[in-house]
Amino acid sequence: MHPAWSVIFLTTLIGVGQGLFTALFAVQALDLVPAGAGFYWAGAVLALLFLAAGLIASFFHLGHPERAWRAVAMWRTSWLSREVIVLPAFMACVFGYGLGHALGWPASGPAGTLAIGALGIVLCAALFVCTAMIYACLSFLQEWHSPLTVVNYVLFGCASGLMLATGFAALVEPHLARLLAAWAAGLTLAALVTRAASLARNARLKPKSTLQTAIGVKHPRIVQTSQGFMGGSFNTREFFHGASDAFLRSIKWTFLVAVFPVPLALLGAGLAWQTPALLALAFLVQYAGLLAERWFFFAQANHPQNLYYQRIS
Repeated sequence: MHPAWSVIFLTTLIGVGQGLFTALFAVQALDLVPAGAGFYWAGAVLALLFLAAGLIASFFHLGHPERAWRAVAMWRTSWLSREVIVLPAFMACVFGYGLGHALGWPASGPAGTLAIGALGIVLCAALFVCTAMIYACLSFLQEWHSPLTVVNYVLFGCASGLMLATGFAALVEPHLARLLAAWAAGLTLAALVTRAASLARNARLKPKSTLQTAIGVKHPRIVQTSQGFMGGSFNTREFFHGASDAFLRSIKWTFLVAVFPVPLALLGAGLAWQTPALLALAFLVQYAGLLAERWFFFAQANHPQNLYYQRIS
């Protein structure tokens, strides 16, 4: 498939916001280490900024942004429509959560910050599922049609959000940094295991279709000499990335290094030397790696129509 940068930024940015909010709520709900109100409301503002940036990025993927409101119409059958509904609802909860802490609302009670946060966590989980299922539900794209797609979206979002939370805590609540760093490291390692599993799975996939089934000809030997459409059309632009196999391999190894070992090393060094700048750098490096990972995720999916539009004569 052809990776669209608007969707790449949408999925990675809202993932960071979801992971950061999850970190805020977990710190409050578990109450393992006390934190001031400033940590919660400022963290909520930061999460909202990432969510809003992702929402803005999504508009660049629309041919007619003025008709975006129509996307909710198919909520009964479309995961995209469900995502469009859940995202603003989740953002409203994050806003209410931050506002409650800023105004000093109590933690308990129906309108308490814990209750608002719990609703936010439910919507956060629903948003992860909706976003991932847009791709995982497509049975004809074998690389995406797997529970690992949903698992990886959740783990990458939570890991990047926790990585950001660690750097943020180092500035406003330094005593929280080690706890959040441990969570970030654990989620990053879990994401490494599941992403490696998906890479191994995808490497073993075999196309369900053939040239014979693509064009409806049963002859055992078919050789394509022309792509058709004078070598270019919507099909050839939108359903294939156009990159070489060598470039794809370089992107794969780039994200495997940038998302996993480098951020973990920076995380450890930042804690050992008590340097918030290194913790912030750990997040920035991991996020850059996630952009490469998401590009690879889209590019690796091989649309069956590419059997027909293979080459230019």
